[in-house]
Amino acid sequence: MKQFSISIILCLCAFGMNAQTLKQQGKSAKQIVPEGWEQKEAVGDLNKDGIKDLVVLAKPNFKENMMTRDDGYEYNFNPYILAIYFGQENGNYQQWKQYEDMFEPDSEWSSVDVDIEITERGTLNISPDHFASAGSYGTSQTTYTFRFQDGDFYLIGKESTEMSRNTGEMTTVSENYLTWKRQTIEDNAFEDVQKKETWSKLTKEPLKKLGDEGLE
Repeated sequence: MKQFSISIILCLCAFGMNAQTLKQQGKSAKQIVPEGWEQKEAVGDLNKDGIKDLVVLAKPNFKENMMTRDDGYEYNFNPYILAIYFGQENGNYQQWKQYEDMFEPDSEWSSVDVDIEITERGTLNISPDHFASAGSYGTSQTTYTFRFQDGDFYLIGKESTEMSRNTGEMTTVSENYLTWKRQTIEDNAFEDVQKKETWSKLTKEPLKKLGDEGLE
């Protein structure tokens, strides 16, 4: 019985270590994100009520998703957590929704760094930047633009840039899901070449919501 009780205590302790999560409310990102987690934040009025809102992008430090290299460098393979907080009249931020397991890195040879921004127009930009240190010369960055409407965040635009680090060739594709048009620009980061710009129409379809599949 004593051994059984010790096992339960150990299991509860292990669960408690990973039970850390973002708080439901707080006056700042510092109050919301657990100590030791990587974090980024953006502040602006998302729902047009005249009160500043908060978007938090956090990466936990759960040990089961950490790996230490022979030279001591530590990889963090924990996926990002994105959370949106609407501002309250009392100065608090109240969580509206939390999105789990976003932008998980593939291996020690590839990484993804994500930036977030709330624009002056109140749209939310989420920009994952993928980089491969081995096996590929390619890098890519995509910016997804979301707008709060009809009670949720809808994807209204997307811009992707892919570049080859050995040749400098780069292609930028911008898609507007309000006008349903696509712009493609071909250029070179290393050479002075004439840009090639083309336009095409997109097939109109229902707007995707933040949290739907396809955000990578």
